[in-house]
Amino acid sequence: MAVADGATVRVHYTGTLDNGTEFDSSRGREPLEFTLGQGMLLPGFEAAVRGMNPGETVTVTIPAEEAYGEYSEALLMTVAAQQVPAHISPEVGMRLQLSDGGNELDVEITEVTAGYVTLDANHPLAGEDLTFSIELLEAR
Repeated sequence: MAVADGATVRVHYTGTLDNGTEFDSSRGREPLEFTLGQGMLLPGFEAAVRGMNPGETVTVTIPAEEAYGEYSEALLMTVAAQQVPAHISPEVGMRLQLSDGGNELDVEITEVTAGYVTLDANHPLAGEDLTFSIELLEAR
């Protein structure tokens, strides 16, 4: 029976980039379980599952603008090194969470100089088309 919105499904998936790099997979761990149509996953991922039958596998490519958006230079910010809390030793690749009294923003340090730190607030997969191989294991 083909799944529709409201069904709770369990899937195994593998996500890859255009160059073949695997960025995520449920293989080797518990399957992903979610209720279809609740908007908890990328819309293109849910759309690929909708209409599947248990035991089927599908491959779908979700364009960047429908996944995590295009990469935006506007989401880069440079701050004075003294603005970084003293207990943090900034290093390129370090991920931080900024807070301004209620709103939280995940950032990655992309450059550290003598007096400045550059932060990137883009999602790590921004600007990437994402390909998912999805196997529907069960639906209820």
